[in-house]
Amino acid sequence: MANKIVVVDGLGNLRSVAQALRAAAPEADILVSNQAADIDAADRIVLPGQGAMRDCMNSLRESGAEEALLRAVKTRPVMGVCVGEQMLFDESEENGGTPGLGILPGKVVRFQLDGKVQADGSRFKVPQMGWNRVRQTRSHPLWDGVDDSTYFYFVHSYYVAPDVASDTIGETDYGGLYTCAVARDNLVATQFHPEKSAAAGLRLYRNFIHWNP
Repeated sequence: MANKIVVVDGLGNLRSVAQALRAAAPEADILVSNQAADIDAADRIVLPGQGAMRDCMNSLRESGAEEALLRAVKTRPVMGVCVGEQMLFDESEENGGTPGLGILPGKVVRFQLDGKVQADGSRFKVPQMGWNRVRQTRSHPLWDGVDDSTYFYFVHSYYVAPDVASDTIGETDYGGLYTCAVARDNLVATQFHPEKSAAAGLRLYRNFIHWNP
C-alpha cells in the first residue's frame, strides 16, 4: 500500500483531485507539487490536466516535472486524468499540433460532429459536457467494483486515438465510439473526471491507490 501520492501541480483542477484522493485514501499522504524531487520520492503519481494541452505541457517542462514524470512511468504507478491522459500520447491536433510526452503511441483528435444529431434530435455539442456511460472494453484492476456502463463525468473537446488497440480499457459513445480510458503496464488514464463522478469516481481513485502492477 503506497502512502505518498503526488498530484502534479500547475495543470488545473488540482484541488478537487487532491480532495477526492484524500477522501478515497484518508491514510495516504497527498502532496500537490511540480517539484522533481517530490515526484521522484512519490510512491505513485496523479497527472491531472485541464484547459489547453500546450499550456499543460509548457508547465511540465518549465517546472522540471516532465523529466521526473518520464522517470516515474518506468517504475511506479501513474494515473492521467482528462488532459493528463491526452499528454501521455505523441501529439494533439490542438493549436495546429502540440507534442505530448510520447509515452503511449497515438494522437489526440478533436470531435468531428458537424451534422450529427442525438437520439432526441438535438445537435451534438463540443465540448462534450456532462455524464456519459463508460463501456469497459477489457478487464483491469481500475474497474474493480465498478459496474460496466457506469456513468462518469466528462468535459472535453479532444480525445485520444491510441495506435495500439489493447491500450484501450474503456470507451464512450458521443456521436461515435471513442477511447476514454487507457492502460499499459503501470500506467492508467481516463478522459473523464473521477473527482467529479461521485462514488464511482472515488472507487476508481481507491483502486488506483491500491493497485500493484
